[in-house]
Amino acid sequence: VLITGFGPSPQFKENPSWLAVQPLQNTFIPLDPPSNPIELDVPSSPTSTAEAQPILNEEPRRPPPREIRISALQIPIEYAAVTSIVPGLHARPPCLPESAKNDISFPSPPERGYDFIFHIGPAGRGPLRMEKLAHKSGYHMKDATSKYAPQCTSGRKGDESNGNMVVAAPGAPDSQHAVSQLGATNLPDGQAVDNFLSRSNRGFGAGYERFEEELTSDIDVVRLVQDMKQAGIEGVYSSMDAGHYICDFIYYCSLAEAKRNGKPYDKDTRRVLLLHCPPANQPVSTEAVTEAIKQVIFWVC
Repeated sequence: VLITGFGPSPQFKENPSWLAVQPLQNTFIPLDPPSNPIELDVPSSPTSTAEAQPILNEEPRRPPPREIRISALQIPIEYAAVTSIVPGLHARPPCLPESAKNDISFPSPPERGYDFIFHIGPAGRGPLRMEKLAHKSGYHMKDATSKYAPQCTSGRKGDESNGNMVVAAPGAPDSQHAVSQLGATNLPDGQAVDNFLSRSNRGFGAGYERFEEELTSDIDVVRLVQDMKQAGIEGVYSSMDAGHYICDFIYYCSLAEAKRNGKPYDKDTRRVLLLHCPPANQPVSTEAVTEAIKQVIFWVC
């Protein structure tokens, strides 16, 4: 399993998503213990009673342990970084960014590819949000390097003038409703809300033409959230709006690349998911987010 969190930004010196993800780097989650009994190395057709006796100092054979190995990767809050890194994560074998290749503690990716890629992103104060779908277009906020997402021709048409584009605080967390999250006071030069909704269309263009305007995870998010609540994790909800910012952007990119690299005979070609987490202790602690991530991985796998 590969989990990703985001790097620092002007707003977050330590991104809450990475604080929750980092402790899981190169760790294992044990699955249910094997139900098969211990097997002794006894010949199947012994020729004598002596041959049928196990050697006293011989270790009994156990079925190999069933474990989930977790790798954790930090992604910069940059549209360009997402489009350069994420496609390689879905390749078979995966192609990691240089930061991971140069990290001797980073586990080698499996040749067959990751079974599950789980993205964690920051949001505003509130509960955990498990996102159902991602959007292809509608990305109008600047990333942490003050760069916009690429222009694209799909989706809703808008004003092609750059003068009507929103300048969000670099690294601002994703929100369900960009206007209410940023607030009118954050719009440049007293820009009206009408102009906030009228700007050129940005998102995924060349190379993503064949993909739908919205991509949905094949994971049953509603059932997952219900099971998490029954397990005692109350502060988690499903969401249909990933925010049209960097988290939504990485989610769409990941879902599209999983679909692109999936084989016709694969049952789960899009085992990709996005979880939004709040800043530490607003109201969920970082430790609680980390535990929730582990629970989701166990449930999916």
